[in-house]
Amino acid sequence: MSWLSSLKSVFSPAQEVKEEEIQQVLQQYILPNSNHALKDRISQINVQGRVLQITINTYPEEADHLQQIHDDLADALEKCGIQELNMHVIQQKTGHKAGGCGHDHAQGESCSTPAKNEKSNLPPVMDAAAPAQTETETDPNNPPIAKAAPQQRDVPKNPRIQNVILVSSGKGGVGKSTTTVNLALALQQLGLKVGVLDADIYGPSIPTMLGNAGKTPMIEAENFVPLDAYGLAVLSIGHLTGDHNTPVAWRGPKATGALMQLFNQTLWPDLDVLVIDMPPGTGDIQLTLAQRIPVTGAVIVTTPQNVALMDAVKGIELFNKVNIPVLGVIENMSTHVCSNCGHEEQIFGTGGGDQLSEQYDIPLLGRLPLDAKIRENADNGKPSVIAQDVASESYINIAESVLKQMEKLPKRQRDDKRIF
Repeated sequence: MSWLSSLKSVFSPAQEVKEEEIQQVLQQYILPNSNHALKDRISQINVQGRVLQITINTYPEEADHLQQIHDDLADALEKCGIQELNMHVIQQKTGHKAGGCGHDHAQGESCSTPAKNEKSNLPPVMDAAAPAQTETETDPNNPPIAKAAPQQRDVPKNPRIQNVILVSSGKGGVGKSTTTVNLALALQQLGLKVGVLDADIYGPSIPTMLGNAGKTPMIEAENFVPLDAYGLAVLSIGHLTGDHNTPVAWRGPKATGALMQLFNQTLWPDLDVLVIDMPPGTGDIQLTLAQRIPVTGAVIVTTPQNVALMDAVKGIELFNKVNIPVLGVIENMSTHVCSNCGHEEQIFGTGGGDQLSEQYDIPLLGRLPLDAKIRENADNGKPSVIAQDVASESYINIAESVLKQMEKLPKRQRDDKRIF
């Protein structure tokens, strides 16, 4: 087992990440103003995509050098394919003697002295040639994973829902919720039975866009009865909080628990497609959905802007890691036509959707304009597909493209034993 393998907790690197070069950088780095090697202080290493997190032990007198350590490592690891470095520091209570090894040894001992029964505050030096230790002290800040996370292929299918589509974005403000409601309505116009679940727990906007804000779902046999909006079965946390100004200030476990309750404890009618409006980013809710809800595929919404594209890439990488097919990319706010003079301008740049499509070999489902009418209609509870504005035909075309991509996917088996 290599030195790096002995410290890995989560290791799901992107293709660009070079494991051997990362190990070389971490093993060769010497702490500033000392002769201590960083590798002797590292207790854990995690890699997700192109993000690396290390947990290191330091002493109080080294606090002034932490930023330098981070910057030095970030520069070196960038050449190994790492785009982001997160350094988790555990500071020891006491300092160490100058010229020492950096560990808390008894008088006359060193790193080469056989260990006694006393537990050290620092992890032992790991020898790349030595076998892995069977007993290690558990870090309370990073408890070991007790069991493997559920895989998407093992999640049973809901007997009432044929397909689940996630509408996701790497960042907020790119038109994800607007796309969700219009995609759902477009699929309905193509003859499908469609539902919408608002999983954006912290910023639910689906009730406003579908014109049923302020309404509360009925409860039947301890299950929610979804509301109706233009023939869609709809449920959102916004329907349960009362006043639309009430913030949902929940920590991750409570938010994910609420989402699972909305999905499982709702009397969904028989649906061909359930469209889920995801929160932006790649956090707890995204992982919960990937591990506990049977997902057919995901649709990525982005703008051509570079900042949005960078975050969209993270979303695609996450779905690839959890084995959720990405059905395609929708480029929103692609172009703007002046209502006065008719001049067309690409405010957020050009070619962003094409770039993602080519990079990940996924289809560009369509482009949508930046138009005031789209925003006005959504704010008034009449989305583009209902209002028949300039974007309505584009949404229908996007829905047709999504269906074509879904037809190419293998069919998930229905779980007839499931009763909810």
